[in-house]
Amino acid sequence: MSTVVQFEERQTACGKRLGIARLNSEKSLNALSLEMIQQLQPQLDNWAGDPEIACVWLEGAGEKAFCAGGDIVAMYNAMRDQPGELVDEVADFFSQEYRLDYTIHSYPKPFVVWGDGIVMGGGMGLMNGASHRVVTERSLLAMPEITIGLYPDVGATHFLNQMPQGCGLFLGLTGAQMNASDALFLKLADHFVASESKTKVLDALAEVQWGETPSLNQQKVTDVLAHCGEADSKLRPAAQVEPHHQLIQELTSADEIAAVTDAITSLESDDKWLSRASKTLAGGCPMTAHIVWNQLHVGKDLQLADCFRLELTLSVKCATRGDFAEGIRALLIDKDKQPKWQHASVAEVAAEEVDGFFTSPWSQAEHPLADLG
Repeated sequence: MSTVVQFEERQTACGKRLGIARLNSEKSLNALSLEMIQQLQPQLDNWAGDPEIACVWLEGAGEKAFCAGGDIVAMYNAMRDQPGELVDEVADFFSQEYRLDYTIHSYPKPFVVWGDGIVMGGGMGLMNGASHRVVTERSLLAMPEITIGLYPDVGATHFLNQMPQGCGLFLGLTGAQMNASDALFLKLADHFVASESKTKVLDALAEVQWGETPSLNQQKVTDVLAHCGEADSKLRPAAQVEPHHQLIQELTSADEIAAVTDAITSLESDDKWLSRASKTLAGGCPMTAHIVWNQLHVGKDLQLADCFRLELTLSVKCATRGDFAEGIRALLIDKDKQPKWQHASVAEVAAEEVDGFFTSPWSQAEHPLADLG
């Protein structure tokens, strides 16, 4: 049997058990594959219904990454073989990934994600829905999809809209990297704990006297993480986002996307974090910028399930009519880092083209995620 995900159950002092899942593909920085998704989903469903499982813990193998994104090379091969078509492999991957993300968001028990190391793309989707999202001094978070012609998905329509004003748009457009302090400020994480304290946290969870109500058990996990993190707070890295929040609001304040991208890409700063964000957007996919702008406006009033349904539409459209395959080719296949985007600039993208990305290829009843929510 494959071991791309390792599962174990740990006995606790009161007789209940902890369900522990570990993404186990260290060489790929635990990139989320369809096989991983298909092993996680039934196990999480099983644990959700097992009264003896008090709490679920999800982590990545090794010390470099929790999950560095999705396995998009497999999707590239499918898109290359069927250009311009709705490819089953692509629709299947995204629909199963988003269903798994939604499962975590709506999980009936405490769900801890140990977000140590790199947390990007698909890893952000797994982490964001957890009831207890833990970051460490090694955490490095990002949604860098603009570099591959996709867009921030895995529930980002929802979570980018929850951030302090302007931050969701800025981070979605620039793919800027965030550390643990940034994640806490942006509501992407709940607790900071030192990476070396993982065993201490798991041991403490094993000593908890678990109750019968989810809310009581949620509080017990909160108490454990708060206690373990208290002594580690001195290791928190210096914030990158919060000190620039006023500037970020100014840069994203225009009422059209071309003006926002112009403001960010023309920014001259000695600050390495800001200048890197500006350069990433300058070289990023122009269509992605439009998708991000529109998804955040459309997504403001959507329920979570509707956000995932919208994202599935956007993702399959990126695969059939967008720059997604070219972005993967340039970054991961040929590695020339010279993508030939369909548009030379954000200003050149026509509104009608953007509208086409938001038109579902399925009827409401036939949508693969119709049953969510």
